[in-house]
Amino acid sequence: MRNRESLKNKENSEDNEYREKMQEENVSNQQGNLTGDYKNVFILFLLYLLQGIPLGMGGSIPMILQNKNISYKDQAMFSLVFWPFSLKLLWAPIVDALFFQKMGRRKSWLIPVQYLIGIFMLILSLNIDTILETELPNVIFLTVIFFLLNFLAATQDIVVDGWALTMLQKRNVGYGSTCNSVGQTAGYFLGNVILLAFSSPDFCNKYLRTIPQNQGIITIGGFLFVWGILFFIITSLVWIFKSEKEESDKEQDSIMGTYLKLFKIVKLPAVQQIVIVLLTVKVGFAATDAVTGLKLIEAGVSKETLSFLAVPLVPLQIILPLAISHFTAGPRPLDLFIKAIPFRLVMGLVFAALVYWTGTFSNTNTEGFPYYYYGIILFAYAMHQLFLYTMAVTMMTYTVKLSYSEHCIGGTYITFMNTMANLGTTLTKSLALYFVEELSLKVCDGGIQTLIPLCLTNNMKKKCTSAGGKCVTQVDGYYVETAICTALGFLWLIWRRQSLKQLQSMKESAWKIK
Repeated sequence: MRNRESLKNKENSEDNEYREKMQEENVSNQQGNLTGDYKNVFILFLLYLLQGIPLGMGGSIPMILQNKNISYKDQAMFSLVFWPFSLKLLWAPIVDALFFQKMGRRKSWLIPVQYLIGIFMLILSLNIDTILETELPNVIFLTVIFFLLNFLAATQDIVVDGWALTMLQKRNVGYGSTCNSVGQTAGYFLGNVILLAFSSPDFCNKYLRTIPQNQGIITIGGFLFVWGILFFIITSLVWIFKSEKEESDKEQDSIMGTYLKLFKIVKLPAVQQIVIVLLTVKVGFAATDAVTGLKLIEAGVSKETLSFLAVPLVPLQIILPLAISHFTAGPRPLDLFIKAIPFRLVMGLVFAALVYWTGTFSNTNTEGFPYYYYGIILFAYAMHQLFLYTMAVTMMTYTVKLSYSEHCIGGTYITFMNTMANLGTTLTKSLALYFVEELSLKVCDGGIQTLIPLCLTNNMKKKCTSAGGKCVTQVDGYYVETAICTALGFLWLIWRRQSLKQLQSMKESAWKIK
């Protein structure tokens, strides 16, 4: 009995010390004392910006392919390029444990990985324009190339996340997440919105020049070449001028030891509960996040215009994490996460209505869309981003707090949580893209539609078109999928609401290896 009481008192003492420490860190963060860390914050921002470039390009390729003869199953295949960010946990312990002492734990990986990304970009810049200009682009080749590029970017993410814990002073560690969100958003914006807009002849002829030309101000190949060179320059500067803090032998684990600690973390009941949340929470938003943009393009909105509409949202995406962090600094950050879910689910229905309205509008108006249409779309996207970033930043803040309970392997802990979140996003998006056509109902209009009324298989489609018919969509799987996902989202909220409240009430010892 005495042993139990002493153990219980010890745990209570640890929890009290942890709460006091977190309160001190929160107060310090709110004061915003970045003295001595301004250069480190800039370096982290720059490294996360570089990480966002290949991610943004990976997001722009589906927009370009949508105007080609590409099926949604091909789009689902290309969506595999984002899987490295969902699987990076497999090699994160290796990145944490294996390094050259003289070069530094983080620079041992950061320097070669970023040089490889630069080499990939330079090589890809030679033939990417030719590949994308063909009538039927080689989706398999594009998937393999961008998968490898994102594999390197995901490895860079592991390195920078881990370096942020030691690069910044203890009172400023929380700014690492801010650098992540702001830097990656800026990089994604450059690799996606800026690339699509300035490489589009239509956009450049309409807004940026008076004499029309057949190509944009930049080419995708030229964009890759410039950023390939910048990767080499920035990486070399970091290698030469930024040093790492020396680490003691106690802070070094073997590869097997790091994997063993990770395995023990995964076995914790509290961790298993949060993993269930991270893997399943996105099911309600899958159709909206993965298919809505493609459906708007299919309904007549140009990919360049749709991407350019994201420009006014960039300040919101940068400012919102800073504003939300003020409300998530307390002991119950998941309360805000729970409150945002119903609003984001409703936005899915709003987007479905907007897609339907876009289709009817484009069928009756051959002069394009009026300005008020774009205003409505922009407002809808702004509201969607509000709830999306509220959930993302809140969960990120919560999982970072959990990672401090095992600060010796904090980088792997954070990577584990981020990996589960990314896996939940990638898996649900890929499934959503795949099932759009499966849930659609198409009939043969004209020709032999009385003999073969449906276009359910590729064989039926070929017979219909060869007989002079045309496969017409009667029921769009996007609307069916949106309704199913929204219903599943509300059921999920009923299922996990109480569990989320219990998770953030657990003691710090629930997240530590015994």
